Amino acid sequence: MLENVLGIRLVLLAGPSVPLPAPYELMTALTRLEVTNDSAQGDGFQLTVTLARSGVADYDLLQGGTLAPMTRVVVGVMFGVVPEVLIDGVITHTQFNPGSAPGEATLTVTGRDLTTLMDLEEKNASYENQPDFLIVTGVLAGYARYGIVPQPTPTTDVPIMLQRIPRQQETDLQLIRRLAQGNGFVFYLEPVTFGVSTAYWGPENRLGLPQPALSVNLGSASNVKSLDFANDALAVVGTRGVFVEPTTKTSIPIPALPSLKVPPLAAMPATPYRTALQRDTAKENSATAAISALASTMNSPDPATANGELDSVRYGTALRARKLVGVRGAGQTHDGLWYVRRVTHTIMLGANAQYSQRFSLSREGTGALTPVVRP
Repeated sequence: MLENVLGIRLVLLAGPSVPLPAPYELMTALTRLEVTNDSAQGDGFQLTVTLARSGVADYDLLQGGTLAPMTRVVVGVMFGVVPEVLIDGVITHTQFNPGSAPGEATLTVTGRDLTTLMDLEEKNASYENQPDFLIVTGVLAGYARYGIVPQPTPTTDVPIMLQRIPRQQETDLQLIRRLAQGNGFVFYLEPVTFGVSTAYWGPENRLGLPQPALSVNLGSASNVKSLDFANDALAVVGTRGVFVEPTTKTSIPIPALPSLKVPPLAAMPATPYRTALQRDTAKENSATAAISALASTMNSPDPATANGELDSVRYGTALRARKLVGVRGAGQTHDGLWYVRRVTHTIMLGANAQYSQRFSLSREGTGALTPVVRP
């Protein structure tokens, strides 16, 4: 179902398993919609609808089952003719407020992305002689009916059954995230189109064409309402550890490894003032110990951050989390490419229609590496 908001069209689909255009009753009752794409905490959505009674019995939308728990919901926006899917998820929580007068009853519907379906059942399983990426691929294959396409990054460490056997004693989502953290990887679902998502499991993805630039202090070319920057000197953490050579029993320091965050985004990466000691690497082989040390470094947060709000009409598209974006007009120290950590899309419908996008960015230091960014 399409709803026009300041020239921007909202697309809302809902259904038990296959999402279909939302019914007219829901679209006319919808007053507020919020979608959050967060690289750290995952994606979620919230709908606020005004309810009308069907006679004296109950409210239509409560009886129809359209907003029942675990109903699949897909939210998208259209700037022109190309749709942008913001989230594909399921309803997990509802809150009803009957109000103090007729016409004031509201229902707030909250949901999470499709990773919720991977977190419902704890399992016991073992994966003999399988590297982490094959384990992840096999687990994700069980969710193909939801349009989830696995996109894992190959890993080189192959556990030998006589040495160790990877085991699962948690939900599929907890297993996938644990394996991702152990390799310094990230895991998330990225909607490709309506009903289809890729399941990315790998290092932070900094490849691809950057999104249109966030422009500040550039007169008529400016497209942000607010933008501020911060730098945490204690965010970056170095690592130190050893592994034991099995024949001579010699302790060997783990060598420094290059970061998997490629390409670099800052001309002056921050210096790690803190050091984490790897206490479990001594009993691991050289490859596993190196991966553990690298993962510890990769999992530390970026020191340079930025927060702001977009003018959605001037920007002309939906800003996407987990992708690159350029900043211009903020000076050489803060201009250049940034990684988009979080975007919250808020759409208000009715007389006070508006579409706002609040965002958070990060990178490993200061200074622009590129003289210009994509306008």
